[in-house]
Amino acid sequence: QVHLAESGGGSVQTGGSLRLSCAASGLTDRSYCMGWFRQAPGKEREGVAALDRDGVTTYRDSVKGRFTISRDNAKNTLYLEMNNLKLDDTAMYYCAADCHSATLMMGFRYWGQGTQVTVSS
Repeated sequence: QVHLAESGGGSVQTGGSLRLSCAASGLTDRSYCMGWFRQAPGKEREGVAALDRDGVTTYRDSVKGRFTISRDNAKNTLYLEMNNLKLDDTAMYYCAADCHSATLMMGFRYWGQGTQVTVSS
């Protein structure tokens, strides 16, 4: 059974930084594509960043240059380093694994429960 557990969320001021972690267990293939999504109140869930089997990364435009997705296969952990956080980054952040397309950030099979990120001025 696949289990994804996010951590690292919290409250920060604009311009601050956070690092999200996603501990994965039960994945039969460590090279699964993985990604981060977020959902703000009243808005649809959106892809933030994804990492394909070859380590190629994809980011939504609004986070390019500020967020970095990475994976430590030895620890079965996915990370999202978030810098220069903005008010619009406030959302519940979800980790996801095993996808149809990392580039399009779609078709993810497994999901975590989420971790809240709140950015205030």
